[in-house]
Amino acid sequence: MKKLLTIFILFSALILFTGCNTAEDTNPDDQTDADTAEDTNDTFTYESETGPVDVPTNPERVVVLSGYTGDVLKLGVNVVGVDTWSKNNPTFADELADVALVSEDNLESVIALNPDLIIALSTVKNLDQLKEIAPTVTYTWGKLNYLDQHIEIGKLLNKETEATAWVEDFRSRAKAIGEEIKTTIGEDTTVSVIEAFGKDLYVYGNNWARGTEILYQTMDLKMPEKVKQDALESGYFTLSQEVLPEYVGDYLVLSKYQEADTAFEETDTFKNIPAVQNGNVIEMQGEGASFTDPITLEKQLAFFKEAFLGE
Repeated sequence: MKKLLTIFILFSALILFTGCNTAEDTNPDDQTDADTAEDTNDTFTYESETGPVDVPTNPERVVVLSGYTGDVLKLGVNVVGVDTWSKNNPTFADELADVALVSEDNLESVIALNPDLIIALSTVKNLDQLKEIAPTVTYTWGKLNYLDQHIEIGKLLNKETEATAWVEDFRSRAKAIGEEIKTTIGEDTTVSVIEAFGKDLYVYGNNWARGTEILYQTMDLKMPEKVKQDALESGYFTLSQEVLPEYVGDYLVLSKYQEADTAFEETDTFKNIPAVQNGNVIEMQGEGASFTDPITLEKQLAFFKEAFLGE
């Protein structure tokens, strides 16, 4: 009996000693790491267009199935998958070099990335299935103006302060450059934005990307009356070569895709347009111009400053 009691006491002492050593060897930072991991998994309720959605407070693996990729990148949030338009956008070539190409038609490609948040357009396919993969928030293109849209995405990503600061700064800079341009070319000088895509020509209103938001909304440059009539409400209007001169203002911003049919530029109809004869044609790369995110907008603002002011 005495022997058994001795063994029991020694065994208890061993357990106590081991427990003390374990507590002493525990790194205080381990608890901090655990707390951080727990914080990372925190969520909040975001009021989306379609109702409340519980989203991660600090998303770490975002899939973007829309034109808002640049908004997410600008706010420093990790993007793990994007749609084909974003992936092929030369503006994001460096940022998306190692980011996967995914599709709403290939749900497996999204599942494989284990996203914690999905951002998409309201027209996205398979929305119910996407919601089962991760919290999914959709936006209707053009429902918010181009700068408010960035702030809204900032709210979603818990980066509203940063988004608002950029918007206020950008608006201020764009307005100032716009005033310089109007002083240089004239207050009533008109500007048209036309794009050559495939075999088609389009003229744009004030909210259909291609720099239109900057030129018309923020810089307050003038739009030709014919463009107002046919493209302002709808956003864009398809043109034939024959009527092209009717829509070209004193300056022409011509967005051109590499694969576009530009034979119209060799016609007398085009060559006789006053803006062409006066050397007031500003050629812009079409690829990537259909986005309105901060990265694209900064690129376009610098482009317009150089094109109109030579700075």
